[in-house]
Amino acid sequence: MVQLYAADPVAQVTRPVRWLLGFAKVELDPGEQAEVRFDVHTDRLAFTGLDGRRIVEPGEIHLYAGPSSADTPAHAVVELTGGVRTAEVLRRHRVPVTVGRARPV
Repeated sequence: MVQLYAADPVAQVTRPVRWLLGFAKVELDPGEQAEVRFDVHTDRLAFTGLDGRRIVEPGEIHLYAGPSSADTPAHAVVELTGGVRTAEVLRRHRVPVTVGRARPV
């Protein structure tokens, strides 16, 4: 199981420490490797702001991936740019996942 989590350390309101964005169950044979790619639309980072409207605001988003919320060895920081955008209707609910397989080593 590969799970993708996000964290927003500097939002205008208190956010969850981490929240689940998506996951993929990947069965591997011994020695087999796979690359899992999550395609996260910024709508999935929306939250209710101080004025009660759903927004996406610029800033750092921390992404964590691993087999569980307590075990996320992969970590990246992305920067959302631009102005605050309203997201009153989520256009993208799903986080599409693709799995690329490699031959056993």
